[in-house]
Amino acid sequence: MPQYLIERNIPGAGKLSPAELQAISQKSCSVLNTLGPSIQWVQSYVTDDQIHCIYRAPSEAMVREHAKQGGFPADRVSEIRTVIDPTTAE
Repeated sequence: MPQYLIERNIPGAGKLSPAELQAISQKSCSVLNTLGPSIQWVQSYVTDDQIHCIYRAPSEAMVREHAKQGGFPADRVSEIRTVIDPTTAE
């Protein structure tokens, strides 16, 4: 299944409290349950003013629908073409 990198511009994201991050996560999971098993949240990374998320989904449209239903920004959605890491150099 394709993987996508979602860039969410959220000013002050790095200052969100654990309770706020929990609420965002709960909302995301609720929407995922509604959309069904074909979309999966893998992991997210919080920086000062953005949250970068990795999702598995059959299409970009489904990723954007998740964002719409959850009330989350999806400022940029990019399909991940390949993954490299230090072992790629071997």
